[in-house]
Amino acid sequence: MKQTIIITGAGKGIGRAIALDFSRAASLDPSFEPVLVLISRTAGDLESLAAECASPGVQAECIEADIADTQSLGSLVEGIMGRHGTIDCLINNAGVGRFGPFTELTEEDYHYTMDINLKGTFFLTQKVFPIMEAQRSGHIFFITSVAAEKAYPSSSLYSMSKFAQKGLVEAMRLYAVKCGVRITNVMPGAAVTPMWGELDEATKSLMMMPEDISRPIVEAYLLPRRTSIEEIVIRPIGGDINE
Repeated sequence: MKQTIIITGAGKGIGRAIALDFSRAASLDPSFEPVLVLISRTAGDLESLAAECASPGVQAECIEADIADTQSLGSLVEGIMGRHGTIDCLINNAGVGRFGPFTELTEEDYHYTMDINLKGTFFLTQKVFPIMEAQRSGHIFFITSVAAEKAYPSSSLYSMSKFAQKGLVEAMRLYAVKCGVRITNVMPGAAVTPMWGELDEATKSLMMMPEDISRPIVEAYLLPRRTSIEEIVIRPIGGDINE
C-alpha cells in the first residue's frame, strides 16, 4: 500500500538520511511502498537523492521550494494531493540557524531563522493537518532540537525558534489526539550537518551522524498505528556540545 511521506529540508543532512532510511525500509518489506516527496531549496541535491532512493516499491518526487514562502504552500499541498491522493506523513525537518553573541545578532538573522523554523513550519503543518484529520490517520514529526529545552550562549535566536516549535508540538497534540494522528517531537543534540559549517575531525568525533537521527524516526513511523512515540531525545554519548 502506497504511503505519501513529505520530507522538508530533504536535500542534505538529517532530511537526506531520513529519505534514504525510508528507502532501505521498503527494500526490506515489500508491503511498504513509500512515495517520498522530497522538498528542498536546492534542486540539484534532490535529484541525486531521488536517484539513490530509487528501488522497487519506492517512488521519489522532487519539489524545489522554500517553505518560508508561505504564499505558495497551499498550492504545493494541493499539488501533492492531486498527484497522490493522500498525505500519510509530514516530517518538518527544514531548519536553519544563525549563531553568535546575543548583542551581535541582527534583524536579518532574526527573520532568516524565524521564517523557516517558525513561519514555514507552522503554515505547512496547518495546510497538511486537515487532510490527516479527515483521513483520521497520519503522522507528523517535528525535528526540533535539544535547544528546544536548553539554551546555549551562541544560540539565542536558534533556541528561541526551537522553544517555540516545541510549543507548537504541544498545541498540535490537543488536536491530533481527537482524530488518530500521531505527533512526534524529535530533539537531536549535536549532529554533523551543514548548519555547523566546516568542522575539524576532533569536533566531528564528539558529534552524531545524520543517520543516527533518521533511523529512530523511520522506526517510529513504522510502528503499528495504535502506537505513538511522542518524543525522541538523541544526544552524543559524551553529552551536549556547549556552543
